[in-house]
Amino acid sequence: MEAFLVSTGLVAIAEIGDKTQLLALVLAARYRKPWPIVLGILCATLANHALAAWIGAMVAAWVGADAMRWILGGTFIVMAGWCLIPDKPDDGPQAAKQAGAFLATLVAFFIVEIGDKTQIATVALAARFNALVSVTAGTTAGMMLANVPVVLFGDAIARRLPLRIVRAVAAALFVALGLAALAMPSAP
Repeated sequence: MEAFLVSTGLVAIAEIGDKTQLLALVLAARYRKPWPIVLGILCATLANHALAAWIGAMVAAWVGADAMRWILGGTFIVMAGWCLIPDKPDDGPQAAKQAGAFLATLVAFFIVEIGDKTQIATVALAARFNALVSVTAGTTAGMMLANVPVVLFGDAIARRLPLRIVRAVAAALFVALGLAALAMPSAP
């Protein structure tokens, strides 16, 4: 349960102001069909984060506990710095512009999430907790918590949310996780 809750909270906060959230806003404005967009986000995130969690679990098993502790600590601290850098919207993949709302969202979210901070966080969280299903479910729930309201109520939310504070909170959470990982006892 801890893996699910930490993954959900961390990704939900880190996702605020992220390029995928901006993409959700653009797709919602373009298609004005919220439910196919929400379903596309869910499917793309499940596929992307399941793959990322699987990679994280494999890396953790391969490198050993002591090396993993340092890798995780460093990764989470780097993620903290990355959270402080605002994302900018882009047009998304060209194929998404020509498809329907669901397919456009599915393709765009899967591609845009590759190498994104929430995907890298999913790899690190899966390595940290060694709980592939819980981490995938948690990071997916976090993505949905951050993106579904944007699809449904994007304009009103964007005008009221202090993104600088949200990014600082996300960065602080990543630093705390990094320090906690570094403080873990060494393997005997």
